[in-house]
Amino acid sequence: MGEIKLQKLTCTDKATFDKHFGSRYCENSGYTFTNFFMWRKMRDYLWSEEDDVLYIFSTNDKFFSAWQPIGAPDKMQDAITKILRVAEENRGEKQFKFAVVEKFFADELARYPHAKFNITTERDRFDYVYLAQDLINLGGRKFHRKKNHLNAFKKEYPDAKYLPITQEIIPKCREELNIWAEARKRENPDNPFIGYEQAAIHEIFDHFDRFKLKGGAILINDKVVAFTFGERLNSDTAVIHVEKANPLIRGSYAAINQNFVEHEWSDMIYINREEDMGIDGLRQAKESYRPIKMIEKFNATLA
Repeated sequence: MGEIKLQKLTCTDKATFDKHFGSRYCENSGYTFTNFFMWRKMRDYLWSEEDDVLYIFSTNDKFFSAWQPIGAPDKMQDAITKILRVAEENRGEKQFKFAVVEKFFADELARYPHAKFNITTERDRFDYVYLAQDLINLGGRKFHRKKNHLNAFKKEYPDAKYLPITQEIIPKCREELNIWAEARKRENPDNPFIGYEQAAIHEIFDHFDRFKLKGGAILINDKVVAFTFGERLNSDTAVIHVEKANPLIRGSYAAINQNFVEHEWSDMIYINREEDMGIDGLRQAKESYRPIKMIEKFNATLA
């Protein structure tokens, strides 16, 4: 396998990943250990650390994929060579691609002298980034409907309270997660992603303190009706990994969104609410909060 020895991802790898992710200003929400850990069973991640560069690969039925290597800029051209060698040795009959890389790495691929790449934008994976103060204040006409939803929630549920997620309320969050997931499965019985996500969130709750996540929940009559969690992505941005709420309770999504940013992330400039995965309803919801910018992502295949 050349110089790069691939290994499976486990929760004990967090310190290594955090060291690399923390060494640079990264705007791509995918580049947190939490995200890689949550989706590792679905994407079958393999990784290696070599010459102070972090290499991450994933496989599915069709592709053997490389994620963007994390390391010093002057090591990127050499890293591309090593990645192509690993791909050749491991992809078998599968196609190879670089998956959801940032703009600067797409530029590195474009100037790579030993191979040509077809580089395409991956709109379904663009991150939505908002001003934290916009999500807290919901001021002005552009947030008028959001403010109305929030005010309707407060009026109908005056005793609702926001609490940070602690070990004490994780069991209540798990209950709400299961209610949410079962309702979604009834609507979409053929969608395996719902059950996968449900299991992944339960697993994050198993490791919640170890992963140093911040979470928040809305409780009505001592029952969690909405919860969310995220973490710091870079020096001025927090990323929201998960947000679930009871759709039968009007304004519950608006309430958890606003409360979480106000209570946990008011010191951040930006909030990254991740991608819409090409799902129409999700795209509509994310656009309705008026992103201040989008984080572009690119795929690349060998020409």
